Amino acid sequence: MDWLGLVVSLAVILGGALLFTNGIEWVGERLGLSEGVVGSVLAAIGTALPETVLPLIAVLVGKEAGKEIGVGAILGAPLMLTTLAMFVLGASVLVFSRLGRRRREIRADPGVLRLDLGFFLPAFALAVVAGLIRLRAVNWVIAVLLLVGYGLYVWRHFAQPGERELEREAAAAVKPLYLRRAVRMVTGRARTNPGPPPTWASMAQTLIGLAVIVVAARAFVLFVTHLSDRFHVPYLAFAVLVAPVATELPEVFNASVIWARRGRDTLAVGNVTGAMAFQAVFPVTIGLLLTPWKLSGEALVAAIVALGAGAVLYATLRIRGRLGAWILLLQGAIYAAYVAYLIPRL
Repeated sequence: MDWLGLVVSLAVILGGALLFTNGIEWVGERLGLSEGVVGSVLAAIGTALPETVLPLIAVLVGKEAGKEIGVGAILGAPLMLTTLAMFVLGASVLVFSRLGRRRREIRADPGVLRLDLGFFLPAFALAVVAGLIRLRAVNWVIAVLLLVGYGLYVWRHFAQPGERELEREAAAAVKPLYLRRAVRMVTGRARTNPGPPPTWASMAQTLIGLAVIVVAARAFVLFVTHLSDRFHVPYLAFAVLVAPVATELPEVFNASVIWARRGRDTLAVGNVTGAMAFQAVFPVTIGLLLTPWKLSGEALVAAIVALGAGAVLYATLRIRGRLGAWILLLQGAIYAAYVAYLIPRL
């Protein structure tokens, strides 16, 4: 039953994230925010919310086990994004190109990707340094630097050439308000065009989505604790492997793979690299301030592998000026190598 509960709790977390993202995007639309804010900032917050709330709930309610689960989830997300997510994206490009749906070449804006990766690497490296130094004062200083740095990173994104077009494409992807559409289907009015939803409905759905995520995250922590105890698996190692794959990978399939099929390569790859930048700041800040944040053993290796995989992507981008599908497939081998390293130590 614990395995079933784990799967169900993760599914509910993702469902809550869909409600939250859809709701907050419509809140931005109804409040008259720019397309850039709606498409880039609010959507990014919504898609990254499960990976942020989950470790936060784990740390706050899970006691010592929760802190380990939280740190595992925090470190696992960059690891998965730099390796397995890139592999899925590269494989999608190759498959769709063979089916004649798109070209094989990935034509993502190198400026956008360089900005994302150029921010992720030093930001996450600072987090690793803090985990080695292990001084609370240093943790606070680095947390402030990360938050200020992310603000500058977002500002630079809006100043990027061609960013407005990407923002329009992302904002145009906002779907009808889910709960409102469900109500209209039940009442038999689904075929009529209702127009934009009222602000109160969008805000209500946003709050419902957030509440669902919080409750399901609490259940996830309990099930991970039970399973880890039953199989004598370290909490951190279990969370490194399970949490990010379950919370990040569906978003890769839902957004990046679809955009890759449509040939919107900057959105497809940028969805992953942008998530990397986010993960290097907000979940890490939770770890810095609310956990001992002592990196060693499997945790330190996971962080180093994530940095190394990110460095491979950045170096390729600098040397070749673009990312190819085959280099993205290589990232999958890096993830497999880490799993092979981790399993004998469980």
